[in-house]
Amino acid sequence: MSKIGIFFGTDTGSTRLVAKKIFSLLGEELADKPKNINRVKLEELLQYDALILGTPSYGIGDLPGLGAGCQERSWQEFVPSLDGVDLSGKRIALFGLGHQERYASRFASSLIQLYRVFYGFGAEMIGRWSTEGYTFEHSDSVIDNQFVGLVLDQRGQPHLTDERIKVWLAQVTPQLLPVLAEAA
Repeated sequence: MSKIGIFFGTDTGSTRLVAKKIFSLLGEELADKPKNINRVKLEELLQYDALILGTPSYGIGDLPGLGAGCQERSWQEFVPSLDGVDLSGKRIALFGLGHQERYASRFASSLIQLYRVFYGFGAEMIGRWSTEGYTFEHSDSVIDNQFVGLVLDQRGQPHLTDERIKVWLAQVTPQLLPVLAEAA
């Protein structure tokens, strides 16, 4: 498909709100409206070659879903549908939410799970994000001193969210556009 697909998992609605902000900044010409992963079938996600995927953090670095204590199905229930799928040629940027003060020892660690799943099926992962400006002890989602995607703390640093999204989109959008041009 010639637009960016935006999919998210959520339980409290915070990740949905961030996905909507991302969509609003990209606009309808570049992206389709964000979709909750608990309301889509695999084919809907696979129709996109450029994707932005979002997740909150739950448990001890678990993907959100019923097994992690969420009220609704989420990434945990969707991921098994990817079994055997080849995602080569897909370019994916990730964003994740976490609370760096309350969960300093595992800040935004669910994001790495999403990264590993999609990378493991052959997708090209883009959109790493600096750890500067955050205060935490540990995050599984850090590789080579960078987060594997945009990380937002809606509880401890909500005043930084909009600017972080803008800067990150300025970084990832040019990397997603060539994939759209090839798909057209």
